[in-house]
Amino acid sequence: MTSNHIKQLIAEKLSPVRLELIDDSAAHAGHAGARTGGGHYFVTVVSAAFEGKSMVQRHQLIYQALGDLMKQEIHALGINALTPSEDNI
Repeated sequence: MTSNHIKQLIAEKLSPVRLELIDDSAAHAGHAGARTGGGHYFVTVVSAAFEGKSMVQRHQLIYQALGDLMKQEIHALGINALTPSEDNI
């Protein structure tokens, strides 16, 4: 459920041309964050919304899109945030 919710929130706020999410939570079983239910994720977002933005600003846009999920449901989030012209795929 959380994976789908993450993708939905990012899609709604950033209109990505490519959005990939890896749920790596199982590899962190027993970790302190996993005990409270927070998952470990890695997301690749390719969006025109990142044009002219620094890497910090891009990450902030993603955090803003995820809102309260960052407080409990997400313990760790790796981010690859690219503009369409930076995307090699």
